[in-house]
Amino acid sequence: MNTLQHIKLIAVDTDGVILNDTYSPVIERFVTKHGGEYTAAVERAVWGSPQLAAGQNMALACRLPWSAKDTIAAFFQERDEYLKENPPALMEGAVSLLTTLGATGARITSYGGRTRDYTFDKLLAPVAEYFDSEIPYVDVNDFRPGVKEIVRDIFGYRFDEVLFIDDINRVAEVAKALGAGFVGVPASMPHNFQRAEMAQTGVRYAVDDIRQIDLTLLEKVDSELAAGTLWQGRD
Repeated sequence: MNTLQHIKLIAVDTDGVILNDTYSPVIERFVTKHGGEYTAAVERAVWGSPQLAAGQNMALACRLPWSAKDTIAAFFQERDEYLKENPPALMEGAVSLLTTLGATGARITSYGGRTRDYTFDKLLAPVAEYFDSEIPYVDVNDFRPGVKEIVRDIFGYRFDEVLFIDDINRVAEVAKALGAGFVGVPASMPHNFQRAEMAQTGVRYAVDDIRQIDLTLLEKVDSELAAGTLWQGRD
């Protein structure tokens, strides 16, 4: 049964939505450890950027005499240490969310900045059945944030036929500019700035817990995308 009339694809971010956030805590730790100040501008410049761009921006923020490649390599070493006590895991409520999304009848895909082998085949293996059989995961590292590429180049839909669920405001900004759907799960650790930035962007639907994304909310987004009103008056 298809409960949505307009949305054909729901694209769900992995880290921070389906999986726990194991990147922004390390970015904050890395920047402050190396003498930088963790600000909203630094978070925006690093988090969600392609890896080499993130490395370059961290080097600039910390005034490190390192190349982008060396900086991002040092960052992943820092992350390996962090993961010893904070391993990647499915978010509480992930199965409930995916069950809800599956009940809509839309195709469900996931995306993130690491390879499919690392993120989907390894970390999402327990919930792989919930995702599209043809394209269950998209590695967006080379073309972050990936909204245009996922919608047009990979799936071939119109922007207003696709809903993104993400914890980063940059994705919301691009979704708004292109007319795609967006539901925010703003990263809310003490160091994060995403909730305020999503509010500034005009995100209409943002939740504190992925279990708050129910069929009623999805149907609202669906009807507003169909009517062209999801982002209306949100400047």
